[in-house]
Amino acid sequence: MRAVGELEREKLAIEDQIRSCQARILEGRREVTDILASGRVDLSAARLQAAATLRDDQEARRGVLELAAIMRKLETARRELGVAAARRRAMELLRDRERERFLAQQNHREQTALDDLMIMRQRGDS
Repeated sequence: MRAVGELEREKLAIEDQIRSCQARILEGRREVTDILASGRVDLSAARLQAAATLRDDQEARRGVLELAAIMRKLETARRELGVAAARRRAMELLRDRERERFLAQQNHREQTALDDLMIMRQRGDS
């Protein structure tokens, strides 16, 4: 269970990272467009912004690969959790059945003891 929770947290963090990269990429593209459309073109600023956008794109791609790996691990952990839950449930059922069998035996023993007491009592009365 802990493994699934930890993987879920990692997944959320990577998804946030990817969304942040996407937002920076969009903002960078807008800035490059604004720089190029401003009339006086500052190629140095446009080149710096394009490089930053490329860097953000590469970071987002790395994040997507990490997310894919986390998703595979998460799927495996969930499958293992399901197997463990089924095993635990089977053990609980066996425990419950054994308890019911034990209680039935106890009731039978008590009933037999009471029957024996009644027989002894009737023999004593006769």
